[in-house]
Amino acid sequence: MPPSEAVERLNVLLAHAWMVRTFLKHADEIQEDEELLDVPRTLFDSIRAIEPARERGDNKEYLRRLQGKLPKLRRVAAFFAREYRRVSTHTNFEMAALSLSGCVRQIEEVLASVSRETPEAEKAEESH
Repeated sequence: MPPSEAVERLNVLLAHAWMVRTFLKHADEIQEDEELLDVPRTLFDSIRAIEPARERGDNKEYLRRLQGKLPKLRRVAAFFAREYRRVSTHTNFEMAALSLSGCVRQIEEVLASVSRETPEAEKAEESH
């Protein structure tokens, strides 16, 4: 997949993750739980770290930064999926955990498809 297409897809996935972050940030149920508060904080930090590259249109830097944030995103998605029931079994929390896990999985898939691109394809993409 060309880097520009990957960035387009990743922006949509990060928008979904941002909405999970917003839900959790305002959820009264987690406000006293420092471990669960780490989930929206990590999402915020990770997405904002990529933002300057997105604003500059620097696809290579965007993809590099997101690849670097991937371990943290995996960690908080797995943690939230495992632990959300501590604070609530409400469908909103269940769906937020499922959504975040799905976002991270799809981010991994998109990043993997870009990493399989040949250097020639990257050069052709940059010259357009």
